[in-house]
Amino acid sequence: MIGHVIVPGIGGSDATHWQTRWQQQWGADAVRIEPVSWSHPELGDWVTAIERAVRAIEPRVDGIALVAHSLGCWAVSEWLRHAPVERPIGAFFVAPPDPAGEAFPARDAPTFVSLREHRLPCASVVVASADDPYCDRRRVDELADGWGSGLLVAGSIGHINSASGIGDWATGKDALDRLESRLAESAST
Repeated sequence: MIGHVIVPGIGGSDATHWQTRWQQQWGADAVRIEPVSWSHPELGDWVTAIERAVRAIEPRVDGIALVAHSLGCWAVSEWLRHAPVERPIGAFFVAPPDPAGEAFPARDAPTFVSLREHRLPCASVVVASADDPYCDRRRVDELADGWGSGLLVAGSIGHINSASGIGDWATGKDALDRLESRLAESAST
């Protein structure tokens, strides 16, 4: 069985966000991170929160999918640099922002500003929107390439959040299901 660690962006994901909807569907098979610094993110706090969530779910699953949105993508990327995970793991990055971009909330998240992509030690996919105000199409291509991730451009749906009006977001769920199939294969070998 694949477990899920939900890693929202700044402020968390509200009740109509696809992450919250998916977490409700997964029930006990999902854990959401709980950093102290939701509104003014501190990278160390978020990385520690990911570690706690992984450790909470790891004993009861065969593999773990880290399901990250926005700033959460960067926290997962940094956590993966030193993650001593004992199960197959995959990263599902949705709408990663460009830390060097004009729209990036640098005043609220200064510890994230200098982050740059690095090759991830696991299977991963980046899902982006063609009109995301936080990351242009050229930069999202660079991020996916730098992380060694597959890339899916899911149309023009903004920042792929509650304001996008995508509900349960079937396109994203299909992409995650494909990643999880790869994780399940790794867990069985």
